Amino acid sequence: MQKKIVNDMDETATKLQAARKVLSDVIFGQESVIELALVAILAGGHALIVGAPGLAKTKLAATLGTVLGLSEKRIQFTPDLMPADILGSEVLDEDAARKRSFRFVPGPVFCQLLMADEINRASPRTQSALLQAMQEHHITIAGVRHDLPEPFHVLATQNPIEQEGTYPLPEAQLDRFLVQIDISYPPLEAERRMLFATTGNSEAVVKPVLDAESLMTAQRLVRDVPVGEQVTNAILKVVRAARPSAEAASYVNEAVAWGPSPRAAQSLMLCAKARALLQGRLSPSVEDVIALLEPVLKHRMALNFAARADGITLQSIIQKLAATLA
Repeated sequence: MQKKIVNDMDETATKLQAARKVLSDVIFGQESVIELALVAILAGGHALIVGAPGLAKTKLAATLGTVLGLSEKRIQFTPDLMPADILGSEVLDEDAARKRSFRFVPGPVFCQLLMADEINRASPRTQSALLQAMQEHHITIAGVRHDLPEPFHVLATQNPIEQEGTYPLPEAQLDRFLVQIDISYPPLEAERRMLFATTGNSEAVVKPVLDAESLMTAQRLVRDVPVGEQVTNAILKVVRAARPSAEAASYVNEAVAWGPSPRAAQSLMLCAKARALLQGRLSPSVEDVIALLEPVLKHRMALNFAARADGITLQSIIQKLAATLA
């Protein structure tokens, strides 16, 4: 049984590396972003992608859907978007006998990979319509439960530059995102390759590498990845150290308003397992925990007013926490 799991992990890691290669051929100079997106999906979670316009956030989601063999839909969030525009609604039908009945018309949330573009431009009421879907993989309309396809993942984007007319995501919804992926500008050589690859008569054709069933098999394998005592202790140590308390370091107590919940420790454990499998390793290391600290914790913590006024950033706090594990 143990040998079969090892063989399955090796086979899955090979497929995942092929998927990663295809994504890298289309999304230039964003290797860490591609890795985090794959880690989030492998771990069975959702990802919040933050970056300026033109950094291939939408292209990443569309390409991921194709490579992983998932049905993909995109919603452009706007201030006038209503919950029914996402979830669907009931319409009144009349048959030939003039008998009337309600029929549910599914919304775009009924897919396997949902691209929620500029999610912070919609009202809180519409944002919260995704909460049940993201957490429980089903929605309730008029008291009737409707299950979503499996697997189900949300890739939401935010533009960090323009904040006029936006609604910050509530903490309850931020916590539903497994990771926050920050996209920066690509390095020079990657941008040079992108120029030639995207301004000619033809572009790279993306083909599926996995399908939904293979992906769900990989997600089950992630749960089987063993985690050593050292890694478990590192996760518990760093998550608990990030919360203001009598035992926390002074730089945490002085700057952090509220810290990560136990869900952050669960997310860190799952992401560390997924990263190990993605890289072809049989178990995660403390280095995986350190590499994943910022994307897992950044959106689950908040600075107090005094820290923000002093120019302290969450990134600097998390770097200090990571140094305690090195």
